[in-house]
Amino acid sequence: MYRIYVTLVILSLTLSACAPASISLWGVAQTPTPNGVNPATPHFDPFIVQDIPVVFPTSTTPPQLETEAAYTSTPILTPIVTESPQMITYDSAPFLYYAQSGDMLSAVANRFGVAESEITSDADLTKTTLIDPGTLLIIPNRLTETTTPNIQIMPDAEIIFSFTATDFSVEEYVQSADGYLSKFKDYLGSTGWINGDQAIKRLAIENSINPRLLLALLEFESRWVRGQPIDNLHVEYPMGFDDYHFKGMTVQMVWAINNMAIAYYGWRAGTLTHLEFPDGSTLRIDPRLNAGTVAIQYLFSRVHSQSQWEQIINPNSGFPAMYLEMFGDPWARAETVNPIFPAALNQPTLTLPFESGFEWNVTGGPHNAWGQINPNIYGTNHTVFAAIDFAPSTDHGGCDPTTTWVVAAAPGLVVRSHNGAVMVDLDGDGYEQTGWNILYMHIAEKDRIPSGTWLEVDDRIGHASCEGGVSTGTHLHFVRKYNGEWITADGPIPFIMDGWRVVAGEKAYEGKLVRGDEVVTADLMGQKWSNIFRDEKEDDQAQ
Repeated sequence: MYRIYVTLVILSLTLSACAPASISLWGVAQTPTPNGVNPATPHFDPFIVQDIPVVFPTSTTPPQLETEAAYTSTPILTPIVTESPQMITYDSAPFLYYAQSGDMLSAVANRFGVAESEITSDADLTKTTLIDPGTLLIIPNRLTETTTPNIQIMPDAEIIFSFTATDFSVEEYVQSADGYLSKFKDYLGSTGWINGDQAIKRLAIENSINPRLLLALLEFESRWVRGQPIDNLHVEYPMGFDDYHFKGMTVQMVWAINNMAIAYYGWRAGTLTHLEFPDGSTLRIDPRLNAGTVAIQYLFSRVHSQSQWEQIINPNSGFPAMYLEMFGDPWARAETVNPIFPAALNQPTLTLPFESGFEWNVTGGPHNAWGQINPNIYGTNHTVFAAIDFAPSTDHGGCDPTTTWVVAAAPGLVVRSHNGAVMVDLDGDGYEQTGWNILYMHIAEKDRIPSGTWLEVDDRIGHASCEGGVSTGTHLHFVRKYNGEWITADGPIPFIMDGWRVVAGEKAYEGKLVRGDEVVTADLMGQKWSNIFRDEKEDDQAQ
């Protein structure tokens, strides 16, 4: 089942930050080679790069047509009849558009190529809150470019690490499929040899992306999951991205994840409006699509010609059909969690994540939630700036150990505590795929709170460090998730701690915290204007 939108045409010294990822830091295999690994090939390790954004939610699409199609599994890129891009030739009558979960006014305006003030609705539209799903918007018709087909091929919930992934076992599926991946091992500098299914699982959890999607992409592009690699190129480059920076299965999947994150969150923010194919040709994205569909369309446009791309996105015989065959109806699963963002969603009350009376610094304004997307490699700056960095004052800077404590900013259950990461589930159901979750990153192993612990506000979590990734200094990487999606720090759901609101700068890591007339400006060197204290008065203040 796929989705078609109906458009009615009528009227102190601290040097610390989450360092930009350097591919060269990912290590090279120097050990004996197990089955499925070419010993002559470098195998990089993305898991030591712990500050990447990646990955994604879904939306309930209001009144729309549903077309049943006969899905069949077909060889990769078999010539087929498909819907070609469509030229928008409407008259001057406006679009009637029903807001999807996650929509905000500025993003919708950018997608449709109009000013925010030109969009009208009976509902109260604001810039600081998400538009409630199903809200009718009347939007002037200004589109004159050829666009992608107006067909939704993948729900948002199947892109992000949402509740739809809670009952799925990567290991069981991969082993039962008995393909190349079931016997494959990859070498990572941070962990050594790792089974293919475990690598996929770890990528899904840490990047907050759906594991079914990763397996489907690997199968579609290279046949790794249910068969054997389709050719020698796809042994080393299973996603078909032939770049030596991304040689090896795990790193190829990181490349795919990052590209989907660029599209998913770029669509959310309204900063991404066009696809660009390898030959340089471009195509405007139909403004009525959902973020999940755009993520898939964008990824395949990075390595395939437009004619091949048209075949791949065909819901009857392309990637969506294979996904249905492998895992069942994704739209039916998505209906169990829709909408990703319910009406009137607000952030729960948060405190600053450190103890009173100690000097900390805001060393990083809004930047990537997880890992690092390099615009020189990805050719874009579209991403989600969801995280901020705090660093304790130290005598020498760098990666000095510290006795100061990171504390719980809100009550919740620790659902993950390893590799420098502590994930706290605020609704306490034990799933980081549901509700609000807070990631405390770069927490030292010494004194780190274990999984399964219930925390109250101000309970100690551990000490800030450089552990868990590439870092220029001891610090805490602090980020929010909701229903499996990273939440932009300076977006429709404000990031507020003890009354301090996060405001983004023009570039990653720039920005400030503002509370009334008080301003703390982020600074990578931890200079005096980045100093922030949490005292007893602040503890008692309401947000």
